[in-house]
Amino acid sequence: MSVSVVTQLSTQSVPVADYDAVVVGAGPYGLSTAAHLLWRGLRAGVFGKPLEFWRRNMPRGMLLRSHWWATNLSDPRKQYGFGRFLNASTYERGYPLPVEAFIDYAQWFKDRAVPHVDETYVASIEHQRDHFRLRLEDGRTVESAVVVMATGLRHYAHRPESLPDLPAALISHSCEHHDLGGFRGKQVVVIGGGQSALEDAALLHEFGATVHVVSRRPICWLAPDRADERTMLQRILAPNTGLAPGWTNWMLVQLPSVFYRLPRHRKDKHYRSYTPAAADWLRHRVTGKVALHEGHTVVAVAEEHGKVDVRISDGQRVNADHLLLATGYRPDINKLTMIHPSLRAKIRTEMGIPRLSPSFESSVAGLYFVGLTSAHAFGPAYRFVVGCGVAAQRVASSAVQRTTRHLRGAALANQRRANG
Repeated sequence: MSVSVVTQLSTQSVPVADYDAVVVGAGPYGLSTAAHLLWRGLRAGVFGKPLEFWRRNMPRGMLLRSHWWATNLSDPRKQYGFGRFLNASTYERGYPLPVEAFIDYAQWFKDRAVPHVDETYVASIEHQRDHFRLRLEDGRTVESAVVVMATGLRHYAHRPESLPDLPAALISHSCEHHDLGGFRGKQVVVIGGGQSALEDAALLHEFGATVHVVSRRPICWLAPDRADERTMLQRILAPNTGLAPGWTNWMLVQLPSVFYRLPRHRKDKHYRSYTPAAADWLRHRVTGKVALHEGHTVVAVAEEHGKVDVRISDGQRVNADHLLLATGYRPDINKLTMIHPSLRAKIRTEMGIPRLSPSFESSVAGLYFVGLTSAHAFGPAYRFVVGCGVAAQRVASSAVQRTTRHLRGAALANQRRANG
């Protein structure tokens, strides 16, 4: 199938660029969806800096909790998987892999499957009758029948409302730090009990910081990972997946309609069962090396003489140099400031999360959401890279139908105008 890509032209010669589909974001979901759209012959544009969040917001020294075989980006012919990249690279197929291996793989995937990415940010998206008008930060304007929001995690960093508004030098979210080495010799309190909190704590300690971890639940340590050692019979009885072994998890990854059709209370119950957890290979890096306040909370925070006074529910008081929030991400499209208020008002939501069709389409025809924003509807697999493939396939299939109807409608409108 031929691939049609719109050639980038200057704003002087063509003031409005016309696309069939535009993908906002160039992370794992954005690149995967774009690969499927292009393969289906659509004029598809991708806007955003490739893997920016992974490059700038993941800590240096981080390791992937997912296996390489569960961290594939998706192209229609399955030509550009992580395994093929590893075969041609200097990385070994070990576990866990450094985050740099995934970043290099994603760049390799982009160069082959989605070579033309416009690294300009989208400033505004408006809905006008049967199409969308997007204004880019450099002043250019783009129109498209379809828009796919693949904005990733950056906008959704969660900060507990109970915490005071202190200077960034004293309190920040974990995603704001690529290099934790700047905390060498400092005393840091980390709030959180999941993978991010424990890995940041380990890295902080290894960089020479004194660390306290405050987790409102006892830390859930995952069992030692033996996925690569399981026998064929074990894999048949409970297949490996990007979540955990088991047929239920396999269905959550491969058959999102199963989760999608559950009533809301069942979805919420199942979603809550995936509590924050940390990989077993982190245990020896924090146990006995950082102070763990399990089953406790921070009850008071105040600025005091250039430091942050942190009081913990176990009675301990820490005069810290910094409070690091490893408190995760919560989707809320009100935080996606590029969506124009007039468009946002048309999107049906629940607690700021858009209601989606089985094709990841919102209540606004032609507007799709993938990645974390879709996990509320389709399940926990869509919080991770493992969900890229199914999401990309469904969106691309629906987008082809949508653009076909759009073109037919435009042709009829032109014919009516021609006939007077």
